[in-house]
Amino acid sequence: MKPEDALPDDLAGESRFQLLTRLGFAGRGLLYIIIGLLVIFAGRTEDLTGALEYLGHGVGKLLLAVLVVGTAVYGLWRLTDAVFGIESGRHHWKAWRKRVAAGTSGIIYSFLAYKAVRILFSQRVSGNDAQQHAADAFDLPGGEIIVLIAAAILFGAGIVQLVKAAKCSFLARLDCDDRQKVWIRWLGRIGYAARGIIFLVVAWQLEQSAIHRRASEAGGLEQALDFFSPTVRGWVAAGLMLFGFLSLVEARFRRIHRPPPVDRVADGLKDAVRR
Repeated sequence: MKPEDALPDDLAGESRFQLLTRLGFAGRGLLYIIIGLLVIFAGRTEDLTGALEYLGHGVGKLLLAVLVVGTAVYGLWRLTDAVFGIESGRHHWKAWRKRVAAGTSGIIYSFLAYKAVRILFSQRVSGNDAQQHAADAFDLPGGEIIVLIAAAILFGAGIVQLVKAAKCSFLARLDCDDRQKVWIRWLGRIGYAARGIIFLVVAWQLEQSAIHRRASEAGGLEQALDFFSPTVRGWVAAGLMLFGFLSLVEARFRRIHRPPPVDRVADGLKDAVRR
């Protein structure tokens, strides 16, 4: 291998799992960039699944296949963090809050990888997941309470995104110099602010769905974008694009801890099931 083809020292020593996790960050970034571009240049709103479907044609299928691997490993990495606290910490309340968030993110991206596989093999995927989940919840006793709890969790997640935008806490886990952090700071501030606004709108839509007991009022990213006027929607979409570019930056500079050995992961999952 030629010297110029070698990996940088900080990447060369990483495990294959860590490198694939970086691919997951890049995949997440690409999906948000596609969502933003579709809004700005085509006036079309999509969620993450819609962005995957947009790629599921022609040459885009090759990229979709890469995203399957990236999102699957990213989801597994987040689930591993939820079980072992390798990124979030272990024995204080903030760590447990972060681990719950990591587990939720891990489930979402693992499910997204499953959807990407179905799209890759030209299978249809469900439309509005939020409405379907709300409808399923309303079929259960106390379903409105379940939906309200989901709305509260999303509201909290939105506030967390806005706090990240204000404090720029995302910079702490990046291995880059201060000059690079100057422009990365603004990518994150605008990107996390846009994402936080989306979370708050989705939370409000879920709350309305629970109050009126109408699943049709629930929504996800696509419906949250549709909530805004065309002008505001364009600005929010631009913010989501910047969040996508931040994810690409994280794919390169994010400090990713090495996961525990496979046997420890298996034991941890067994203990979690027993509880």
